[in-house]
Amino acid sequence: PWAGCFLSLFPLSPIVELNVGGEMYTTTLSTLKKHPGSKLAEMFTGQPKLRTDSEGRFFIDRPGTYFKYILEYLRSNQVPTQCIQDVYKEALFYDIEPLIKQLEDSPQIFGELVARKQFLARVPNYSENIELMIRIARAEAVASRRSSVIVCVVRTEEDAARCQDALNSLDMDKKSVVKFGPWKAAPSISDLLDCIQMDVEEKGYKIAFQPHVAEKGFRFKSHDFFYKFLFTWW
Repeated sequence: PWAGCFLSLFPLSPIVELNVGGEMYTTTLSTLKKHPGSKLAEMFTGQPKLRTDSEGRFFIDRPGTYFKYILEYLRSNQVPTQCIQDVYKEALFYDIEPLIKQLEDSPQIFGELVARKQFLARVPNYSENIELMIRIARAEAVASRRSSVIVCVVRTEEDAARCQDALNSLDMDKKSVVKFGPWKAAPSISDLLDCIQMDVEEKGYKIAFQPHVAEKGFRFKSHDFFYKFLFTWW
């Protein structure tokens, strides 16, 4: 309580000590307030809005590893060239608009936001289907080393109809087949399969896929549409 009273009675020192997620930093108040519209500047405008640790340092509950890149940008306008995805998340949190814009122009963020994410936005229910795949895999994981999930990937409406015909002739539970597509964008089926693998792996799962070989009774090549994703648990 005394520390809080002390801080509210006296103006902030021009030298500021920070504890960001356990990493210690020393900088100036003017550096932190360099971009007045940012959340970071707001934290140090007017009466202090942050708690302090046992040493009296202002505490920010964010990953400290990447704050050094934020600080470097504020000090010298140097845009980071490593850990870009993680620094981008922190720039969004601190709402440092000029850094956000510059990072969005980097190949890594541009490719993710403009190319890949815009493609996936045109694949109906993409995120929901990823979650459905994971739920099915986890349900099959009991006392098993691996789980398999069958995925049907169709790029056109015509393929969707053929996929449905194939599903109707499959001797299995249709509810356990996860269907992706159709979509109107340039990327191919193999591109979408790569996206599925990337996004499931990003959630911490070990996964691989292969064409799902036809069972007898199929009237056409099932591997045009069907793929088996294998989740490995141990």
